[in-house]
Amino acid sequence: MNHLIISLTCLVCPAQTGDLQVRTETNVAVPMRDGVVLRADVHRPDRGGPYPVLVMRTPYSKKGRRFGRFVKAGYIVVCQDARGRYESGGQWESFVRPETRDAQDGYDTVEWAAKLPGCNGKVGTFGASYNAFLQWRTAPLRPPSLVAMAAFSIPARYTDLEGPGTIRPGRRLNWWISGMTPDTRAKNGRPGTTTRAEGRQHWKSNADRWLRFLPYSKLPQEVFEEEAPFVQQWLTHPHTDPWKLHKDVNKITVPNLNVVGWWDHCNGHLLLDQTIRTQAADERARTGSRTIIGPWGHVGMGKRRIGKLDFGPEAAVDLLAEQIRWFDYWLKGKDNGVDRTASYRIFVMGDNRWRDEPKWPLGRAVEQIYYLTSEGGAQTPSGNGRLVGEAPQASGRDSYVYDPEDPVPSLHGPALFQIPTDQRPLQDRRDILVYQTEPLAERIEVTGHPQVELYASSSAADTDFFVRLIDVAPDGLARDVSLGMVRARYRNGLDRPQEIERDSVVRYSIRMNATSNAFLPGHRIRLDVTSSDFPNYDRNHNTAANQNDDAVLLKATQTIHHGPGSMTLIKLPVIPPAGEASLKRPR
Repeated sequence: MNHLIISLTCLVCPAQTGDLQVRTETNVAVPMRDGVVLRADVHRPDRGGPYPVLVMRTPYSKKGRRFGRFVKAGYIVVCQDARGRYESGGQWESFVRPETRDAQDGYDTVEWAAKLPGCNGKVGTFGASYNAFLQWRTAPLRPPSLVAMAAFSIPARYTDLEGPGTIRPGRRLNWWISGMTPDTRAKNGRPGTTTRAEGRQHWKSNADRWLRFLPYSKLPQEVFEEEAPFVQQWLTHPHTDPWKLHKDVNKITVPNLNVVGWWDHCNGHLLLDQTIRTQAADERARTGSRTIIGPWGHVGMGKRRIGKLDFGPEAAVDLLAEQIRWFDYWLKGKDNGVDRTASYRIFVMGDNRWRDEPKWPLGRAVEQIYYLTSEGGAQTPSGNGRLVGEAPQASGRDSYVYDPEDPVPSLHGPALFQIPTDQRPLQDRRDILVYQTEPLAERIEVTGHPQVELYASSSAADTDFFVRLIDVAPDGLARDVSLGMVRARYRNGLDRPQEIERDSVVRYSIRMNATSNAFLPGHRIRLDVTSSDFPNYDRNHNTAANQNDDAVLLKATQTIHHGPGSMTLIKLPVIPPAGEASLKRPR
């Protein structure tokens, strides 16, 4: 998660340019209520004031970070190592723990910052990913000096981050091994990798071994260090949520600016955005919060090009400028129009344009259904799988073998975050079923959460099903639009696990990730169905055992049923052309 933070907070103008100079005090002591001392770097203008303070608390090290644009815009910036991380005292308590001191530390830091020399008493918090998690922990305690926050790209629930009863081994093991445990080892004087650079090199050399390690609950102490008991507890119960950030939103009194991407693993439900608008304790938080959703993953936010895909010049957004404008309104009282911007600014892919919306999901969306059908040969794009607008009259089925020893490989970036990709490298695999429309005669915009009603049988007692919505261009580019998955044992809810009866047809309702995509004339709408996406998600072992405690891998024969009695279909939230709002950039 640290890559995103760097991309958002280290875009700096040289300190010696402009009217204001930047002065930095390093490792300033910040006492907590329990006597532990945390350390912060304080970046301030060299003259003038008083100024508001912006606070970032991070587990990823404050060292070397620069905040020149914020300082030159008239802000004091406090960047603090979180408890137990780098220069700060105490024991780090990771976010897999149900209870941590993060909220109290955040409160104490905000109030300490409000009393800094040259501060006007108003504080904002900012940062993305884990740094945003720390903000959502702090805000419900209502520090008196906290006025606004810009908490980017974090979901309400840990089960939204990892998946419904699953884990994301690619990113998560990389995160622990390369980013988190080296500092813990260094603090405790133990051998092994002790810097992030060493951790990254270790991961680069050993990634495949760690990813295919089984079972995950037996990963050695070096992977998680002091947090091992808490991680192991969660691995034994991956359906549980140690976060529940949305449960305390009704105590929050300050507005939030959120930025997230359509491929961000935090976009699953946008639950925090919806909750703060309906349940926050203050009208300012309910009506003042804003959200920008762009064509990005968890990395590369604000850019026009993600991986090999270019979403055009409109996709590029100066997110530092957006944050300065946000805080200028709330912390300085500038009449810069922030209060008149739309609640949501969404990027409509395909059109590659921004559009303002008053709420999410869009109330004017109309459900359009496409049914899956074939002549029994839906494997690969050259097969006979089709998406049709009329319910098929004949029953049919398509089968494939899911082998967890040879899972469908994830197509993502080097940081192992999900990003938009061209799916053509997977087109020859026989364990992906492909259903697609004829070339479209007119534009169809899909904005919202697509929903798949899947009728499937399996030779296994538990397995996974993945569905991927894809935009196929006339030149063959197959750009993924939205992803959804279900772990069969949790089909009735994470609190009601139940095995499936082998070879019996079971109905699965799969809510896909939020998206906004215009399928243009000549393009095809395509739905892929498979059973793996590794290492973006862990491999289902196809057994009834808790797979995080068990190393047995079995093949499974999967059958997708369609037609009368087992009508597999996808429901698309389509925006009628007459209801389109004006298109504009986020400003």
